[in-house]
Amino acid sequence: METIVDYFTHIPSSHRSAILVGGLTFFFLLETIIPLFRFKKNRVKHTGINLFFTLTTVVVNFLFAVLILKISDYTVAHELGLLHLVDMPLWLFMLAGLLGLDLIGAYLPHMLEHRITFLWRFHLIHHSDPLVDTTTANRHHPLESVIRVIFTMAGVAILGAPMWIVMMYQSLSVILSQFNHANIRLPKALDKALSWFIISPDMHKVHHHYKLPYTDSNYGNIFSIWDRMFRTFTEVKDIKTLRYGLDTYPTKAEHSNLGRLLLLPFGRYRKPSPENRPEIEF
Repeated sequence: METIVDYFTHIPSSHRSAILVGGLTFFFLLETIIPLFRFKKNRVKHTGINLFFTLTTVVVNFLFAVLILKISDYTVAHELGLLHLVDMPLWLFMLAGLLGLDLIGAYLPHMLEHRITFLWRFHLIHHSDPLVDTTTANRHHPLESVIRVIFTMAGVAILGAPMWIVMMYQSLSVILSQFNHANIRLPKALDKALSWFIISPDMHKVHHHYKLPYTDSNYGNIFSIWDRMFRTFTEVKDIKTLRYGLDTYPTKAEHSNLGRLLLLPFGRYRKPSPENRPEIEF
């Protein structure tokens, strides 16, 4: 355990970059071997748009990194936060920290983004992707990335999480987000077994279905416990019946144009309509 703590305490930036790039490359290649859907559209433009948003997400996280570090160092030095209320073994301290950051820094803001219209305006860029794959994992509007970082800082402060736990959580988040967004087909029994512990690909694909109530379910990032505990877990019998995208913004011009995606949160908001159908090509 001490080795793990030491590694994430001093994890080099090059290793963090390797996790991001290596994960994307691995799952991108895996999607060509065991795809859930065989998309007919040109993946180059689709990937380019999503990589742009991946870059903006990295930049936002980098800009707030010093502030997160200061919050973490202050709470640890003064033994503030829930993690410092009782003594516990290191392995339990680590697990509690990861679960807490997942709840406060990921599940909670994600759920609120679906329930508060102002926040949804920014999150809808993520859901506007009609061809969900591993590159969709970081398809976030820059201002949504800011919102997520604010909740992460709140989680660090409330928990009193040391930076090694923050670094471990962020590393796991990168890999598992790429995994559960990946356009891959796992054996149904394996996917179901995984979904009892982590967010599996099939579990998260339900969340990307274009119609309610499926869109407002399965908010988890790493651990599936929160969806089961708060009764936001949903599953479907046949995952291939799902269709991605948004019924409120169905046109290709709005989900495949970078400029329009950046400005989408500031336009006129359209409520879901049963007449709207996403224009999706598989």
